[in-house]
Amino acid sequence: MTRVLVSLAVFVLLSPSLSGQETDAETRLLRWMDRIAGEQLDARAKRIDAVRSVEDAERRKAEVRAKILASIGGLPAYDGPLNARVTGRIERPRYVIEKVVFESLPGLLVTANLYRPSQPGKYPGVLIPLGHWEEGKAAAQRIAINLALKGFVALAYDPVGQGERLQAYDRRLGRSLGAWATEQHLLAGAQSLLAGESFARYRIWDGKRALDYLLSRPEVEADKIGCTGCSGGGTVTTYLSALDSRIKVAVPACYMNSFRILFSGSVGDSEQSLPGFLSAGLDQTDYMELFAPKPWLITSTLEDFFTPEGARQVFEEARRWYRVYGAEEKAQWVVGPGEHGTPPVVREAIYAWMIRWLKDGKADAREEEVELLPAHALFATKSGQVSEEGSRDLWQVILEGYQARKRQGTIDDLRAQLRQMVNPAGRAPRARVTAESFGQEWDTQTLLLETEPGLEIHATLLIPRAPGRKPGVIVVETEESPSKQASQLAARGAVVLALAPRGLPRKRDNRPFSGDWLAATRASLIGRNLPAMRASDILCGVDWLASRPDVDPASIRAVARGVAGVWLLMAAVVDSRLSRLWIDRTPYSLRAALEGPLHKNLHAAVIPGFCLKWDLDDLRKAVAPRSVFWTDPTDWTDNVLPIAGDFRYRGFEEGDELIVKEWMR
Repeated sequence: MTRVLVSLAVFVLLSPSLSGQETDAETRLLRWMDRIAGEQLDARAKRIDAVRSVEDAERRKAEVRAKILASIGGLPAYDGPLNARVTGRIERPRYVIEKVVFESLPGLLVTANLYRPSQPGKYPGVLIPLGHWEEGKAAAQRIAINLALKGFVALAYDPVGQGERLQAYDRRLGRSLGAWATEQHLLAGAQSLLAGESFARYRIWDGKRALDYLLSRPEVEADKIGCTGCSGGGTVTTYLSALDSRIKVAVPACYMNSFRILFSGSVGDSEQSLPGFLSAGLDQTDYMELFAPKPWLITSTLEDFFTPEGARQVFEEARRWYRVYGAEEKAQWVVGPGEHGTPPVVREAIYAWMIRWLKDGKADAREEEVELLPAHALFATKSGQVSEEGSRDLWQVILEGYQARKRQGTIDDLRAQLRQMVNPAGRAPRARVTAESFGQEWDTQTLLLETEPGLEIHATLLIPRAPGRKPGVIVVETEESPSKQASQLAARGAVVLALAPRGLPRKRDNRPFSGDWLAATRASLIGRNLPAMRASDILCGVDWLASRPDVDPASIRAVARGVAGVWLLMAAVVDSRLSRLWIDRTPYSLRAALEGPLHKNLHAAVIPGFCLKWDLDDLRKAVAPRSVFWTDPTDWTDNVLPIAGDFRYRGFEEGDELIVKEWMR
């Protein structure tokens, strides 16, 4: 067992593969974005180094707080009743567990367990947000019971998508249709971004309302409140402590890390990486600095993916910050053994920290063995799910807020916004041929195109052998190998560039819904947008095709399937050289993704706040009068829908051959 306690006392080159060029698309994009993140963190470090006085620190605090709140879309303007009720009790000789239900927002129920000493009196309170344990609040039992035994009132509550708050719950299956907890968070995360906010605002708001409930209890000393949670609970502990002045002592576990380490590692799901966080000049240490000079303990474990090295970087910067306040003893760092979690040494450090600062050191920090109950024994609802008790799902709350805020934007404003977001170099990208083959009808080249300095994307060029200028076609791929469409179009005499925009995964992981969430999240952190960057890659392909002597620059078309159709529409709004588009099996509406709990790969199409002003039909209008040939429009779970309007549907067992012929006429 290890314990570390630190007091805060156009041309083409035919070339072989070079170092790093054989890496997959995800890794190439990650390395490129990681360099940008590093530059942003370097710029932030210079601003932090300039903080020399309490006055400097307080000015930066005001700026940081405003940036964080802007990033999440602010907090709900709701001050309604909690409508809290205790639905049951479990009594033990020295402590009592109460089962609690309260409202975070109207009709949005939160389930919780309150742990208090058996003896009447007034006690400090500790809020316990939970990490990504499927069982939710049951995972807090050991810490919560020990806190009650040491003279605290502790409140542990279920996060969205966990415990008794599963989203898209199906009683017939007894589980969520949205898979496990992180998938449910990512589902809500994409919807929140479309509506111009962050899923984090709802996690923070649940915590603030849980704190309201804790403070409403007569046993709780309102001026003695602590907060501790592990993993995702450490995230919420960090946010709440930084933003809610009622919290006096903070202990986030297995979370705090500098993005110098975290960016290329475990950035976390939708509540753990705020939009534009790094580009706004922020890092995780800013949360701790907002809390200064109040007591803050960081805890880590040696083998965690939230690494001790990342925590050390947070700690060392924060130590200098606390020194400005003359409060070095009020921040510490504990490292325990093992993997992600709170081993005994960490748990006892949590108890000791709370005892030191909330009970004047008057209790024993040693952990006691306690009875741990099964999750169902702690249910606060009869059915075990709030949705069965009439609670709304979070997607309904997001939809309601979006509907109240949406305003139709103009097509001119849409074009202007996309020109800002989609900004290719405007010249043919550098290209390298990495392989060639020769056929009877066309030759094939495998290419790497440098669409931004230091970033290459994969493409395949099919060159018909017939002489003269030919139409050019961009096939926007969603894998690095060219699709059958590319050869069908080459067979009709087009020079075809099958282009795989940046960051496409080699294979899908086992997440059924979230798709390209990781690349989209990292892009968002550095102030970039993944769909816009992929649209920019498409336009680099247009630049390259247009520069070829065998391509007619007035006859360049493009085709995309699935979510890639969104990127192609964005590209076509910006560049009129795309004379005709074919969009196949692409969802017909982004706004439709807000109208239910489930969607697939929405992160790959999200433009933050887009739905407040526009939808995909507006992109189509912005492309007009150029032709958009749209076949088999779908919903966000890949079902072809009979939509009124200018759409073309395949007949039963009809393949692509007739459609290719029709489009290329």
